[in-house]
Amino acid sequence: MPKIDRTVTVDKPLEQVWNFLTDFTTTEQWDPGTVSTDRVTGDGAPGTVYKNVSKVLGRKVEIEYTVVELEPMSLFRLHGKTSSMELHDTMRFEQTADGVSVTYIAEFDPQGAAKLIEPLMPLGLKKLGDDAAASLSDVLAKL
Repeated sequence: MPKIDRTVTVDKPLEQVWNFLTDFTTTEQWDPGTVSTDRVTGDGAPGTVYKNVSKVLGRKVEIEYTVVELEPMSLFRLHGKTSSMELHDTMRFEQTADGVSVTYIAEFDPQGAAKLIEPLMPLGLKKLGDDAAASLSDVLAKL
């Protein structure tokens, strides 16, 4: 399954970084592909649903994300679904001597005819991952 796996470390309090990133509507600020993210239902706990609109290969795609796991100050996991793809996003938070380390993993599982593009996905995902990590690092540093 193609994936993005990046880690950024920032000199900020863990609680501040946690609160910012687990409010998934902030993807508009740090994820270069995100056009908008709105919370549809819930309070951020497991079962909360977000509607995300992202630009992928020049076209807008709606993704419905559901929070599936949350371990306070440690783990935030979501499952996303489109008509042709399932996504698994995981954020791990760790207090370090230098601040907070955030590991962001996004796994992409093409469905149906979209499976045909799976071999090509790693090429685009490298740039997407690098851009997202740079943006995430910049935004977190400004908190």
